[in-house]
Amino acid sequence: MRPPPAIVRRAVLDPLWIPLAACLALLLLAVSAVGTLVAPLSRRRRLPRLCLFSALYLVVNASLVLWCAGCWLRYPVARHRDLARWSRLHQATLTRALALMVAAARPLLGFRVELEEPPDHDQIAGRPLLLLARHGGPGDSFALVQLLLSRYRRRPAIVLKESLRWDPGLDLLLGRLPSCFIRRGEGKAPERLAALARTMSRDDAILLFPEGGNWTPGRHSRAIARLLHAGRRQAAADAAENRNVLPPQPTGMLACMSGRADLTVAVVAHTGLEDLVSPALVWRALPVTASPMIVRWWFQPGRTLPATDNGRREWLRLQWALVDSWIDARKAARAGLTVPVAASAGAPAVEASSPPLASTGVDEL
Repeated sequence: MRPPPAIVRRAVLDPLWIPLAACLALLLLAVSAVGTLVAPLSRRRRLPRLCLFSALYLVVNASLVLWCAGCWLRYPVARHRDLARWSRLHQATLTRALALMVAAARPLLGFRVELEEPPDHDQIAGRPLLLLARHGGPGDSFALVQLLLSRYRRRPAIVLKESLRWDPGLDLLLGRLPSCFIRRGEGKAPERLAALARTMSRDDAILLFPEGGNWTPGRHSRAIARLLHAGRRQAAADAAENRNVLPPQPTGMLACMSGRADLTVAVVAHTGLEDLVSPALVWRALPVTASPMIVRWWFQPGRTLPATDNGRREWLRLQWALVDSWIDARKAARAGLTVPVAASAGAPAVEASSPPLASTGVDEL
């Protein structure tokens, strides 16, 4: 459902959300207490874990709404604001909120991130980035934004669905940062993304999910069916072969590159939680201590990418095939097998049994 206009969200939904979120959080805390009393010796304690984390999210979300309202009351006239300071304030608040949520997710849900970095990752310092990230599993987008903010000190410009404006905290906070809410089928989306890319400074990073949604087996099957219906048999065959990812849509990448051709492009692969595609599966898996979210990324300077749109489409297709191959290797490693991953420019071949390039307490969230 399309969210209502901004004036309705600010004047009606946001004020209603604060007491509603507080009541829901109290209810979840009560349910958590009851669940602990009913099953005090249960090792998994799924109900208390999930209720406590959900209550924390509601409190943080409502707090963001209050904080954003306070900022607006302090600086109500847009033309009188120091825009750089305004952006830094909201970036710092987003950093603290995500740091709190990710830190709480580890003891409550068992969620953690293991990061594998390219050995030459320091070469991208001071360059605007375009991150093309795989989308799969609960919490992956929050974890990636947290990495951008805390580890790499980047200001994220997130491309996300317009339906997320129903979340009051995200709507307010990301709406005051250089993010882009996209409506499905929006004709002006490429122009908006190109304009966004032109505003990027040296410490900014656009986070784009070319698949357009979380990977699930059902979405993968439907994507193949759509390609076959459209007569794109080779694309359908590629999608069927790359079973761990959805077919990437090049429109967003091409739009960003048209607006800023010197963007350094990074491809972000991750695996570990993508099979948790339903609430029932998430429930059964909690806590997910044994399944960390393993993140690996590689990059390529924009000037070394193909110059034509068709060449860039093919480049993206090959990168997504590499992402699929890497996920296969990681899954094989968990099964005790060894599967080589095909090499690509900027992404050297690895074997499923190889250790992470960087997986320390600092890198784990």
